[in-house]
Amino acid sequence: MPHYKGKEILLECLDSLYRAIRGKDVEIILVDNASVDSSIDEAVKRFPHIKVVKLPVNKGFAGGCNEGIKRASGEFVLILNDDTVHEEDFLQKLVRRLKEDVKVAAVQPKILSYYDRTSFDYSGACGGEIDIFGFPFARGRIFDTIEKDSGQYDKCNKQIFWASGTCMLLRKSVALEAGLFNERFFAHMEEIDLQWRMQLMGYRVEVEPGAVVYHRSGATLSKESPLKKYLNHRNSLLMLIANYNLPLLIYIYPIRIFLDVVAALFSLLRWDWGRLVAILRAHMWLISHPLFIFYSRKKVKSIRKVKDRDITRFMLKFPIPLLYYLLGKKYYHQIKKV
Repeated sequence: MPHYKGKEILLECLDSLYRAIRGKDVEIILVDNASVDSSIDEAVKRFPHIKVVKLPVNKGFAGGCNEGIKRASGEFVLILNDDTVHEEDFLQKLVRRLKEDVKVAAVQPKILSYYDRTSFDYSGACGGEIDIFGFPFARGRIFDTIEKDSGQYDKCNKQIFWASGTCMLLRKSVALEAGLFNERFFAHMEEIDLQWRMQLMGYRVEVEPGAVVYHRSGATLSKESPLKKYLNHRNSLLMLIANYNLPLLIYIYPIRIFLDVVAALFSLLRWDWGRLVAILRAHMWLISHPLFIFYSRKKVKSIRKVKDRDITRFMLKFPIPLLYYLLGKKYYHQIKKV
């Protein structure tokens, strides 16, 4: 569990987690991402069995998780945000699913809002999906439209494209073979990138709706943060470039650029300078880092075992921004059969 700041949220998370693991053989590794308050000291005082990994600099969610995974001794590793609380049986249900099927590399619970526990949470909801142009969405949340949870996705096909880094259980051996989280992502979409690689290795990602956690979305970084907008946009582009084979990338990427131009013009018309700058910065970063892109693609090629067509059949073929903003398709059941 990476942590940067926020004593109250961390202590509440740990208190909830300890109730869920009572009597189980579980180690808790808290990664101190150069925290700026006394929250780590207070956590150790209250929960003395925690293992703390102190980092000299903030390595972001991706780097913090990697440091924790490398030190974990278990077969499975729980990636968890420090602003979550949990139903007491959530971990038991996630572990059961990974034990049932060795081809499942990652599984997430149903993620509901901490503030309104009848609604899905922004970050992951009832399982993440993506379109072929790199725009993610979730069962229960498309852009800023968040649905109430009435069990409507509990009986869906459990296979999803990505499990949320808010809370997910990973098969450690597969995560290591896939190369862990790309630390250049720093934060946001690093879990999608990792699980894309896992699927290229022939594994699956699933949701277990019977396991439930609650998330304070935006407690660490507001969705209106310029940094968050930039990282989301840049990392979405990085995923495409790193994980697609060249023939499909040559087809997909020009369409993605066109969609970004439309988004930039729309931002300009709305005087949304934060979004506009994020889009421009993202593309400038890619242009200025050709060697990083080359080595990222090389790494993916070395672990790839399945073809792109085996991956894209689980992706939405039409751009989700156009479905949402132009055609008014704001709910998951409007774009995919439940």
